[in-house]
Amino acid sequence: MTKCYYVYLLTNKAYGLFYVGITDDLVRRIWEHIHGMRDGFTKKYGIHRLVHYEVFDNVQDAMNRENRLKRWNRTWKIEMIEKNNPEWNDLYNVFCEAHAVNDPRSRSLHSLGGELC
Repeated sequence: MTKCYYVYLLTNKAYGLFYVGITDDLVRRIWEHIHGMRDGFTKKYGIHRLVHYEVFDNVQDAMNRENRLKRWNRTWKIEMIEKNNPEWNDLYNVFCEAHAVNDPRSRSLHSLGGELC
C-alpha cells in the first residue's frame, strides 16, 4: 500500500479566512479541525470547511506544495478553489463517503486497506 500525503485548504465560509495544512490522514485531521481538538487559528475562527485538497505519494512534494500555497496571495487561492470547487462545497463528507470511512478518529483511511493515491 502506498503512503499518501494530503495538502488541504480550509475556510470558515466562501471567501472567508484560509488555512493550508498537510497530513497523512485527511479524514482524521479534518475531524480534529471540525471538533476543535487543537487550540489555534482554525479553532479560534471556526475554520473547518474543506474546500480543496491534493494527494501526493511523496512527503517532500507535499511539503513543498504546502509551502507554495501558503505563500500564494488570496486571489490565487480563490481562483484555484473556484476552478475545482466553484460552489465552495465542503468536501469532507464527499471524501469520507468515497473512501467508505466510518470512524474518522482512527487511522481511518489506512486501516481500511484500500488504495488511496
